[in-house]
Amino acid sequence: MFLAFQYPIEIPGVATMQFLKVAANAQRKARGEKEYTVPEFMKHVRAKAEALNINQDMLKRAVNVGFSGGEKKRAEILQMAVLEPSLCVLDETDSGLDIDAMRVVADGVNALRSPDRAMIVITHYQRLLDYIVPDKVHVLSDGKIVKSGPKELALELEEKGYANFVGQAA
Repeated sequence: MFLAFQYPIEIPGVATMQFLKVAANAQRKARGEKEYTVPEFMKHVRAKAEALNINQDMLKRAVNVGFSGGEKKRAEILQMAVLEPSLCVLDETDSGLDIDAMRVVADGVNALRSPDRAMIVITHYQRLLDYIVPDKVHVLSDGKIVKSGPKELALELEEKGYANFVGQAA
């Protein structure tokens, strides 16, 4: 399982590449797989970064330290690509993104879509769903799913708001 935070935290003193290597090798070890050697890991991460159009310089910087909002989100997309989770929860991944950064992040998320990977994209705005088209939309109110429907449900919410769903039970 992978969780992308609405506001990713900074980890001073920990290079992004080192963070990814430790996480990936811990995951491989837990699965009973052989850990990456340094050259294998470098090749793996560089390929993932290139496929996602992520600047290689970002890998040398401390995790999220001094990153723009878009860079933080791209770093999370790279983490998802490297760790290849079967479930991804993206908590308001559109927060703080300008339109260009939103497209880059959406392209990264779309590149990671797979029948073997479920993604829960949490958002309050249709604009993200213009780029990451959902298979299904669920409306959550007071901790319960109060309505589910096709992608058009998001357009209805954009037009009418959430007021119709407050207080409904699943």
